[in-house]
Amino acid sequence: MDSPARDIARRLGECAEAVCRRYLAAGRKEGRYWLVGDTRNAPGQSLYVRLSTSADGRGAAGKWTDAHTGEHGDLLDIIAAASGHHSMRETLEEARRFLSLPQVDAHLQNARSAKARPGTAEAARRLWAASKPIERTVVSKYLEGRVLTSSGHGQALRFHPSCYYRPSRQDSPDTPRAWPAMIAAVTDLHGAITGVHRTWLDPATCSKAQITTPRRAMGGLLGNGVRFGLAGPVMVAAEGIETTLSLRHVLPELPMIACLSAAHLAAVHFPPALRRLYVGCDNDTAGENAVATLQHRVAGTGIEVIALKPSGDDFNTDLQADGAEQLAMALRAQLFGDDAAAFLRP
Repeated sequence: MDSPARDIARRLGECAEAVCRRYLAAGRKEGRYWLVGDTRNAPGQSLYVRLSTSADGRGAAGKWTDAHTGEHGDLLDIIAAASGHHSMRETLEEARRFLSLPQVDAHLQNARSAKARPGTAEAARRLWAASKPIERTVVSKYLEGRVLTSSGHGQALRFHPSCYYRPSRQDSPDTPRAWPAMIAAVTDLHGAITGVHRTWLDPATCSKAQITTPRRAMGGLLGNGVRFGLAGPVMVAAEGIETTLSLRHVLPELPMIACLSAAHLAAVHFPPALRRLYVGCDNDTAGENAVATLQHRVAGTGIEVIALKPSGDDFNTDLQADGAEQLAMALRAQLFGDDAAAFLRP
């Protein structure tokens, strides 16, 4: 059975042009697409929304892609961004009003919400839906403290102001049970959310919370990851989110996936179009083993696996210590010439 959000997204797709004319009025129709600048209705034509389902059924009406940022999603995302919503509940209520559907009773909605089992993909999706954009939050300040941009990651990163933390035995008895957190969407090759990764943050210092395990993931992780940009023939796979964003800082147009650990990096699923995979491993034995495993997996497939090696512990350490220009120079020596020319920020 479809979830309420999935059902409403499908209904919106059936009247995609009307949705675009309402929420993306700065754009225009061109053939089977609606063109506009971005999800917030800026003028331009970087973002395109499919207005009808393709003949082969693969491209569904209402699906959109931003060619500039690589972000993609459905019409619920458009309504949320254009309306400035901060919760899925607001967006669903607005979508029901647009579709002239009855509103869901809040008590029934809360009762259904309580049924998701902890640690499941459904629980992960609900946590993601309850999270907010990261702009002007402790998440953006945390990323800026790691010399990372906090913009352009709305499809992958969100902020939760009070995310539940289950203390471990090593935590003190008075450890708070909730902290602000950076929430990262873990998705499969089709863009479906299968899990989330949480990084709990201290609002006083805008750094990781002083708890035993400030990072935890839940849901379906194997083969999946946190994606930045659309899959293509050339990609980067790395371990942590900060490592991946450090590489993206100097390679902003190159699609990347954060696999969240060396073990999951070694097991990442390959997109059909992939021909060259750069592996941003950490400078340790686990990272080296992940590269070796990937190289073994691609034998005979026509995919190249090339290790990108940091000079310090990881690429975020390099970025903070040496700066973006030095990191770009170090990567230029490790990338294929055409890739360096196409993707390295000048």
